[in-house]
Amino acid sequence: VEQPLIDKTEILKRQELITNLNDQEITREELREYLGPIYDLERLITRITYQTANPRDMIAFCNSLEMLPPIKTLLEDLKGELATGIREHFDCLEDLCALLKSSINDDPPISVRDGNIIKTGYNEEVDRLRNASTDGKKWLADLEGKEREKTGIKNLRIKYNKVFGYYLEVTNSYKDLVPDYFTRKQTLANAERYITPELKELEDMILGAEDKLVSLEYDLFCEVRNKIAEEVVRIQRTAKAIANLDVFISLAVVADQNNYLSLIHI
Repeated sequence: VEQPLIDKTEILKRQELITNLNDQEITREELREYLGPIYDLERLITRITYQTANPRDMIAFCNSLEMLPPIKTLLEDLKGELATGIREHFDCLEDLCALLKSSINDDPPISVRDGNIIKTGYNEEVDRLRNASTDGKKWLADLEGKEREKTGIKNLRIKYNKVFGYYLEVTNSYKDLVPDYFTRKQTLANAERYITPELKELEDMILGAEDKLVSLEYDLFCEVRNKIAEEVVRIQRTAKAIANLDVFISLAVVADQNNYLSLIHI
């Protein structure tokens, strides 16, 4: 408004695109429908670049990117130099959208330190730690059964206390069946308590799973955010194309609603 076009050639280019948009009202309205859900890409990429974007910002960015391919398809219906320019600068950023859809949970927390950010299946260690926090009891039961069958110690039990953590308890009547890979942890009056490398690994996973999971999810989130930030030039180019298209569609709608179409020719 403060800096209107004064170059006749540029004015005619704009009028050509506005006329074209109003001649193809269905295409124009479909474009408006797809543009509606797009967040401010410039603002989002700024937050991503400065590493202040939270998980929900990333989902907002992803949801915006999902709108780009159908917009690109609809742009093929438009003619004129300005429409061609928008198409040439319009990158669907499908690789970035795919990265976000595979890595970030659809409904993540706001804070990057709350966990539950990374999708299951994106990272094997995240899946392992997540399973440890939910399936730990099953893993222990499976190990107990496996060791009981392997050693022949029928009353072997895996137990836990806060001082010694997890251990295999064997009564004195079965001490002779204890294998070499059992390491003694504590001696009782009528039993011995042992640890094995596998049980120690499970113990570390189960007891430290939550803290490790939150830390790993944070690191992976930062990694994804940095990968997106590396494509800032592509994103800004597309954001500018989207902004220009939005302006021209808004002008076309105003021209249509106020019957300016018969007046826009010089």
